[in-house]
Amino acid sequence: MDDLKAKYLGQIAEAADENALETIRVSAVGKKGEVSLKMRELGKMTPDERQVAGPALNALKDEINSALAAKKAGLADAALDARLRTEWLDVTLPTRATRQGTLHPVSQVTEEVTAIFAEMGFAVAEGPRIETDWHNFDALNIPGHHPARAEMDTFYMHRAEGDNRPPHVLRTHTSPVQIRSMEQAGAPLRVICPGGVYRADYDQTHTPMFHQVEGLAIDKNISMANLKWVLEEFVKAFFEVDDVELRFRASHFPFTEPSAEVDIRCSWEGGTLKVGEGDDWLEILGSGMVHPKVLEAGNIDSNEWQGFAFGMGIDRIAMLKYGIPDLRAFFDSDLRWLRHYGFSALDVPTLHGGLSR
Repeated sequence: MDDLKAKYLGQIAEAADENALETIRVSAVGKKGEVSLKMRELGKMTPDERQVAGPALNALKDEINSALAAKKAGLADAALDARLRTEWLDVTLPTRATRQGTLHPVSQVTEEVTAIFAEMGFAVAEGPRIETDWHNFDALNIPGHHPARAEMDTFYMHRAEGDNRPPHVLRTHTSPVQIRSMEQAGAPLRVICPGGVYRADYDQTHTPMFHQVEGLAIDKNISMANLKWVLEEFVKAFFEVDDVELRFRASHFPFTEPSAEVDIRCSWEGGTLKVGEGDDWLEILGSGMVHPKVLEAGNIDSNEWQGFAFGMGIDRIAMLKYGIPDLRAFFDSDLRWLRHYGFSALDVPTLHGGLSR
């Protein structure tokens, strides 16, 4: 044992790197190392011999392991010292250019939409994302049997047993903000309501959370003609084209009467959307004249005032304008995607300076 001790402690002391140290460890205390083989021989010894040899072998093994650990730490310290001598940084040098963060397409398009409607006199209104059942449905003339109120489409907040308060939901659209704006500001009124909304749906063009912007204008002499002009001006400014053709198709929404789906003339040549030309039509939003019951729910006299409303998906128009194929990628937090589709935080969109730069 004295020979083994001298042999391996000497080798450990002379080891030049961690690879050499590992080779020594395997030779000494590895599964087939010399010390390990000696310990297997304990079974062949008499009890008296085993009582002497056992503790001696364990002490030898512990001493070799301790020497290995100490040498490994010493080699690591020496390597760190060598690295510190060769690596240095002059902290007085100018900073290196680093990659700047980018604005998410949803944030960019929200700013673009806000800039366009601000030029037409629309203020921005906001409201809570957790809404009362009344603001989200009843005030908007959506009856209790409407499919949108089913739990398969709407996220309802949990209520404790015995809680008799009206239910709350994750808002399914930003229309409740219109009701709150009417309650707070009355008429006349001209607002847009951008924000996140929630519905139980998930595929390439739908996600459980997405973003909408809705517009509301209330005055004494507002008509569908005003609505058409506002939407035409918006589409021309947003898609940055000189001319556009809109098509209104009769539809039904509980909160507007009459109601219309709005399509824009376009073409898909080469897989690229071109607005204002071609023979195809693309649906982009829903609109209509505000239903009298909705005005009354907002404490506005429907005999004296009338107005129009419209709503569109911010994520959808961002996909159309910037050629983004999959809505789910908006929420993946993939830096490569964000760098590719992101926008400079310093380029604030304006109608005069340009929306998308």
